Amino acid sequence: MNVEVYGTDWCPFCVAAERLLEARQIPYTRVAVEPEQLRKRVHELSGRLTIPLVVIDGTPVGGYQELAALDRSGGLRQLVPAAA
Repeated sequence: MNVEVYGTDWCPFCVAAERLLEARQIPYTRVAVEPEQLRKRVHELSGRLTIPLVVIDGTPVGGYQELAALDRSGGLRQLVPAAA
């Protein structure tokens, strides 16, 4: 299972997404999106220009709000069984 969070240090939604994953003890890789090439990659993956972008096993699940909704619905536990 591979979880990536594309974001920045200064984005409050990026920080919130990382905190949610940490609270659920889900390991993730943080990918900084400062350089233009990485912003382009976010757009290629999701069709969006906003951050954060959470990607689980190569599938974009959205930003913080989508991640939080997935967690509330129990869907995060289904995608990542280790989620507590």
